[in-house]
Amino acid sequence: MLMSQASTLDALCVNTIRTLSIDAIEKANSGHPGLPLGAAPMAYVLWQRHLTHTPKHPDWPNRDRFILSPGHGSALLYSLLHLYGYDLPLDELRNFRQWGSKTPGHPEFGLTPGVEATTGPLGQGTANAVGMAIAERFLAQRYNRPGHAIVDHFTYALVSDGDLMEGISQEAASLAGHLGLGKLIYLYDSNDVTLDGPASLHFTEDVAARYESNGWHVVTVENGDEDLNALDEALTAAKAETQKPSLIVVKTTIGFGSPNKAGTASCHGAPLGKEELDATKRALAWEGTGDFQVPAESREHFGEPTATHTQTRQAWTETFAAWEREFPELAAEWKAAHANALPEGWDAAIPTFEVGGKIATRSAGGKVLNGLASKLPWLIGGDADLSCSTKTGLDGEASFDGRTGHGRNIRYGVREHAMGAIANGIAYHGGARTFTGTFFVFSDYMRPAMRLAAMNHLPVTFVFTHDSVAVGEDGPTHQPVEHLQSLRAMPGLIVLRPCDANETVEAWRVSMQRTDAPTVLVLSRQNVPTLDREVMAPATHLGRGGYVLHDPEEGPIRAILIGTGAEVHLAVQAQRELAAQGIGVRVVSMPSWELFEEQDAAWKESVLPAAITARVSVEAGATFGWERYLGTNGVAIGIDRFGASAPGNVVLEEMGFTSDRVVRTVRTLLGSDVLSH
Repeated sequence: MLMSQASTLDALCVNTIRTLSIDAIEKANSGHPGLPLGAAPMAYVLWQRHLTHTPKHPDWPNRDRFILSPGHGSALLYSLLHLYGYDLPLDELRNFRQWGSKTPGHPEFGLTPGVEATTGPLGQGTANAVGMAIAERFLAQRYNRPGHAIVDHFTYALVSDGDLMEGISQEAASLAGHLGLGKLIYLYDSNDVTLDGPASLHFTEDVAARYESNGWHVVTVENGDEDLNALDEALTAAKAETQKPSLIVVKTTIGFGSPNKAGTASCHGAPLGKEELDATKRALAWEGTGDFQVPAESREHFGEPTATHTQTRQAWTETFAAWEREFPELAAEWKAAHANALPEGWDAAIPTFEVGGKIATRSAGGKVLNGLASKLPWLIGGDADLSCSTKTGLDGEASFDGRTGHGRNIRYGVREHAMGAIANGIAYHGGARTFTGTFFVFSDYMRPAMRLAAMNHLPVTFVFTHDSVAVGEDGPTHQPVEHLQSLRAMPGLIVLRPCDANETVEAWRVSMQRTDAPTVLVLSRQNVPTLDREVMAPATHLGRGGYVLHDPEEGPIRAILIGTGAEVHLAVQAQRELAAQGIGVRVVSMPSWELFEEQDAAWKESVLPAAITARVSVEAGATFGWERYLGTNGVAIGIDRFGASAPGNVVLEEMGFTSDRVVRTVRTLLGSDVLSH
């Protein structure tokens, strides 16, 4: 048997994991057998001897978290989940990668019990794990009391060569080391092979030295194929290091046991084939007949940790009950936070903004955020070294310390991609609400993480400021143009671009009340007037996505102006000028396409009556997509080129964002009907 250094029973269990995985892949005729064959020993040691989890209660808050960052190795995770007693019957492994199964090609959060994060895009899981470790420390500091350890668990991630090549992993590792996240442990499947061939084709760095330089504790296991004791010792040492995150470099053989494919790229991303699969089983001395075999001895052994973990959970439950009796208000807060429920008075400290002043929506947003934070102590977040510009700092709160858990301002540094994925990790963990902040143009750096937030219905608030060419002198590199439409195209993402301070209040309200989707707040750098809501429609209509802001005071509605963000004020000004010319137009504020599309047909018709076909949109961004609201007769005033360096008001004027242009566009649309005016 190919595992001489392990006990016979341990070897049997490791090979059970291996063969279940390759059987699932073979039956599907699709998948990645190399990782499960090579990484099964480290996964087994972790799950059998170290990971604290309760399969019958997969949502127990104090469980250890395990993230399979190279999600292409999903067959390994599904085998583990089945063998350790999660609600994943063997038939689901037989249905691997098939329509409607709980065993998709890459693990999906919320679909398969025990899957802690959706992984597959390499590197994302490395940063998700950092977010989970941040959440653990933050919640431990907030809720633990002497004699009552309510939060005390580890976060583990199995990572691969591909994960560690992605830039996001370096961003995440750098921050994790800086923060000193001692309860974060990576198991690095260092098999020196990637999809195209040997990793040496493109990856020759000293990974251990890199992580050491980032402030990590690093241990190497030279024989990860067979030396289970060394794996056990490395995990024990990593758990004992409380001041640094740990990287365990595990040297493995991709496709271990495959006589003709082990150690080569040929087993990375394709089934072994029936002949090679049978040869692999013979090399592993696998004596079971047929496929999907789980020997009784291994089945029993996989079940042995359950009793211990059940006792651990029961002891925690008793501790929690005693803690709840002693600290009832804290316990109520805990329950609300974990249920994503908002307590009574959660928005009582949100300011209101008086008519007559001017304030940038980024500044208004910062005031609202701080009002929320004063009532929601489980709200934590940060920015990409820009809090003084994005206004996303929490006043009076310290910078987050990963060793103690103190502080609610996460100083992400210039690490936008990791910031997004770490925020996702905080949301995956549960018990905290989180937000991020950076300039809108840098949403490009965060897009993969935002896509996964949308896919997994994570209630993260992504705050973006400096929302248009009005950024000004910094020029086209810092002036977003296509970004609004790009994010509007993403399913499951709520994009909000408020027009003034009070719409910004409502945008934050919408964000905090959404527990099934991430929200994007797109805010201005420049000051904008606070609209008079005694004259115009209330800002609370923002929750409808689009609403009639103001109708003409007399005469029929002959055209509709639709604006978002700061450009709503341009539409309002044009409405006044057209009224002076005897032309009545409606102004619609449309801060969110997504929320507008959620409304019923009657609301949509009341805002955009089909009978009024003369429509003009005014938005300082790409015009792509506006035809859905303008129809074939409408005109989109926007920007379909990159920006320029000049004062923001000059850039806007040079690009045609003037009331005169809006007026002329409406008059042209109405044609001969307005010649007499």
